[in-house]
Amino acid sequence: MNRPLSKMAVSAGVVLASAALLAGIAGPASAAGASRVGHHRHDSKAWSFGVMADTQWIGADDGKNPNSVAVDIIRQLNAQFIQKRVKFVVQAGDLVDSQSTASLDTTAAFRQELYNAGIGFYPLRGNHEASAASATEFLRVFPQTQTALMNSTPADALAVANPDAATQPAPTASGSPFQVGTISASPAAPAGFGGLCYAVDYRNARIVLLDQFTPTTGASHSTLDSAQVDWMNAQLSGRPAGTHAFVFGHKGIITENHVDTLFGANPTVTPSLQNAFITGLQAGGVRYYMGGHDHIHNRAIVKSVDGASGVEDITLASDSSKFYIPFGSAGYVKRAVDSTTKAVTANGTLAAADPTQTNDNIYDVQVAGGSARETEVAQELNTIGYYVYTVRGPKVRVDYYSAAVNPTLSSGEYLLSTTPAMTFTKRESYGYSLNGKEFQVPEGQSYASVSDSFAGTTARILGGVNGSKATDAAGRTLTKTVDTGWNREADRCDLSSNVLTLWGMEDIGSKTTDTYALSMSYRLGRGDGPGILVARDGKDGWVNAVEQNASGHARFVEGPWKASYGLGTYGIDPHARTAWAVVDHDGTFAVAHHVHRHVSSR
Repeated sequence: MNRPLSKMAVSAGVVLASAALLAGIAGPASAAGASRVGHHRHDSKAWSFGVMADTQWIGADDGKNPNSVAVDIIRQLNAQFIQKRVKFVVQAGDLVDSQSTASLDTTAAFRQELYNAGIGFYPLRGNHEASAASATEFLRVFPQTQTALMNSTPADALAVANPDAATQPAPTASGSPFQVGTISASPAAPAGFGGLCYAVDYRNARIVLLDQFTPTTGASHSTLDSAQVDWMNAQLSGRPAGTHAFVFGHKGIITENHVDTLFGANPTVTPSLQNAFITGLQAGGVRYYMGGHDHIHNRAIVKSVDGASGVEDITLASDSSKFYIPFGSAGYVKRAVDSTTKAVTANGTLAAADPTQTNDNIYDVQVAGGSARETEVAQELNTIGYYVYTVRGPKVRVDYYSAAVNPTLSSGEYLLSTTPAMTFTKRESYGYSLNGKEFQVPEGQSYASVSDSFAGTTARILGGVNGSKATDAAGRTLTKTVDTGWNREADRCDLSSNVLTLWGMEDIGSKTTDTYALSMSYRLGRGDGPGILVARDGKDGWVNAVEQNASGHARFVEGPWKASYGLGTYGIDPHARTAWAVVDHDGTFAVAHHVHRHVSSR
């Protein structure tokens, strides 16, 4: 029986709302009458950290980027991180383009704006700081990698010779040294890696940074080795229960342009060590491994060589004057594999995008039994970008921001000759929860596999299809990673369910998802009736879930969801004790009572 809400009888434990409340929970067509339910600050202990990579300045100094350091980009990102009030920033390597004492001192000096704002900075070396001399200077100008004490840059580094001092003066230090987190560990062996590889504890998270390059001893070192993987796994397994872990290196597991990886010349090398590394990440509860080096924003699920485990391998966007082209892109290098020697050689250019030409397919089919190890999730090219990770109890939300900068193609790379004033916009948000699940939904597949339960509340996607047609530059279709997370809030007076968060259903650059039907169970016993499906409105309040839709018409029905119901339809199924809604957004959801006293006008 499908009836408009304004005529719905009081039955099956349903309490009919007043006419005023009905206006308040209408959908987009009645936004003027919208209302919020139960203002509530759900977690005052939320905190965030920033992430960036690759601040090289390539080519001639334009008067704003001295000593091969992208100073003007660093300063614009500093302003973003200060505005976002992050606690600290992590950089995944390539702090300079040409390694020298002057270049490392320059990149250290221009982080002072962060320290002056009370924000920490935890750096990692890349292949552009790979020498023993650079390791020594890195440790001198970034003592926080050994002590966690910020605002301790040596005076001579702050006074580094600066050819652009008139237009880009170094910031002046202010305040006293301050501590951000604690250094939980740094390896004693192999010798020379103390403060290069290190782990930081901050509140309920451990940040592990892996340096694969030559240590201070000068011993030859260019790839991650078994001792470092063992050290990483010890940091992951030895941290307190219920905490998050994030792992950073400079190079990736499989990347889109560079063939070289954390482990060697290409993705086929040292398969047993790759297995140990990825297995350790998965066993340690690490959802994201992050690196730079490729100057592309790219997210992909990468399996171990044996296919037994996997992790999301995030290649961080460029913060440099250089941007790379992914293999497999139209007009880029075409490669061939010798069937006997397995050697890979260049063989002209590609007339069109070709997914068989990616690094994954060129190399890894030779070691993974013919199946792809890499599942593409998202990609964006030729932008300068940064990330804000917000940790709220068991949940992590990642917001990726970028600015289009229109670099010029030159000799197989895109380059900037000067830095523009950049306007950053949020391009995508994704996340996970320690108490939730992840579901991989390829293009063309139903979201109905998404189902999770927590403390008596069950949430299911009843219908909807991943209708995206997006591809990466090589033409590979993308897979959505849909994650669930929970807050136990069924004891609140205005809710009759726990609180669900859904991430990962939007295409990059989009503010809406595919149309889908979400159902959540409720419990009775309060005398207030079951209520409707609501969504958090960004102001610590709740609104009818369909009110957050970009389009559609709000219509209430009593009874189970049907596939014929259009966007904006919502209702309750008293027999199944579920509330459901047809929506085009992800976010945070719950079931709220139809009780007028818990509604306040906007």
